[in-house]
Amino acid sequence: MIRVAALSMRLASGGRVVDVLTDVSLAVPAGQFLAIAGPSGSGKSTLLGLLAGLDQPTAGRVEVAGVDITALDEDDLARFRRDHVGYVFQSYHLIPTLTASENVAVPLELAGRRDAAERAQALLAEVGLAERAHHYPVQLSGGEQQRVAVARAIALAPPLLLADEPTGNLDSATGKQIIDLLVGVNRRRGCTLVLVTHDPALAAHADRVVTLRDGRVVSDE
Repeated sequence: MIRVAALSMRLASGGRVVDVLTDVSLAVPAGQFLAIAGPSGSGKSTLLGLLAGLDQPTAGRVEVAGVDITALDEDDLARFRRDHVGYVFQSYHLIPTLTASENVAVPLELAGRRDAAERAQALLAEVGLAERAHHYPVQLSGGEQQRVAVARAIALAPPLLLADEPTGNLDSATGKQIIDLLVGVNRRRGCTLVLVTHDPALAAHADRVVTLRDGRVVSDE
């Protein structure tokens, strides 16, 4: 599903160049739940952004579903992300002026789905929020907002689901519910799940854990 070859990322910061990632290579088979772990500043979120095609690496290549996404232009990348990638952010990124159902319907409507409203309702039921469909984000708890974000991310049934510290703004009990939800999506739908976390207890739920430190892979088990 994913092949990363000799990936490096260098960024200018404070007048100097920082190596955020250095020579990272890994392969992730379809359907695997991979956790990317490591301390703050180790390059985890940068790697996830590169897997999603949100950034361009300084060197190396990223192949997803047989496509070298590092060779695509912005328009092709946008289409590829729409069709292949679901992304769950730490801070939810819901549209505050839209209800839960309307937030989930956005990618469906952009894809031209005529059944967007009905599909959004079914997705909210899948994540346990059928009764909260007409509530706005401000009326939802953090855990509920993240459930809406997960429903939105899987709306177009992407083969790859990426989650960047999805429990970072939640208490431990609610965070466990979100992890269980993501694992359930991975198992039921057969999608590949790549999750970034600094919490070893959350990483332990994964099939495999790749640990980064100072932008390099230090363990893969």
